[in-house]
Amino acid sequence: MIMPQLNISIIGRNQAAESIFTLLKHNYFESASLNNDSQLAHAELIIETENLERHEKINNLKRIDGLGSQGATILSSTLQWTATEVASWLTHPERLVGFGAFADVGQSQLIEIAPGLQTEPQHLQLAKDQLKLMGKEIEMVEDEAGLVYPRILSLIINEAIFALAEGTASAEDIDNAMKKGTNYPDGPLEWAEKVGIDNVYAVLNGLYRQLGEERYRPASLLRKLVYAGWTGRASGKGLYYYEQQRLNHSSNYQNV
Repeated sequence: MIMPQLNISIIGRNQAAESIFTLLKHNYFESASLNNDSQLAHAELIIETENLERHEKINNLKRIDGLGSQGATILSSTLQWTATEVASWLTHPERLVGFGAFADVGQSQLIEIAPGLQTEPQHLQLAKDQLKLMGKEIEMVEDEAGLVYPRILSLIINEAIFALAEGTASAEDIDNAMKKGTNYPDGPLEWAEKVGIDNVYAVLNGLYRQLGEERYRPASLLRKLVYAGWTGRASGKGLYYYEQQRLNHSSNYQNV
């Protein structure tokens, strides 16, 4: 059976939203819109992408509740929260499906999705069908903050940032060691800049808050970079920029 393309509206002001919008246009979803309230009312699938700030996510969902169709399926990024928790902020929680949305989600071959406890089967099926039309493989995972790939990658990146902050090696040496030692396509620090340092922080913050285990504690440097807005490719500043700034400051102090 040929699956029809639906009207899709994206709500979010981050790289993940822009990446998905580009993907939809590339796959000829002509009616797709990005942060367009008039189009939101007609959307059959609404994709919401806030990962970092809880109040921003709640505001996005209130906007969807107020302006969107009450029957629309909502695909919401759940890097920091479970789909069950995010769904509880909606008037009709049964229509929300969680998914993992790093900044490069549009380029990923596979997308993980996680239904909340309240999710009804027809909304889950609609989300799966439309993601397949976008050219994505789908993997169903349990509803936990960070899902699987974002969780594991964030832990690797966090350890690399601890090593950088402790002066174990330079950013370039850490990335080279991991690429040549494990055959990863990118080093962990390069990867962080690609997927969004703020998104990595969101995953770890969610896991640390929900599970309370020390292994999920975000590195202090990671937190500082988010506060500074140095989130990687999106801002043009990240871990390599930080390291260069630190070296410059050190040199200046020695010349005083």
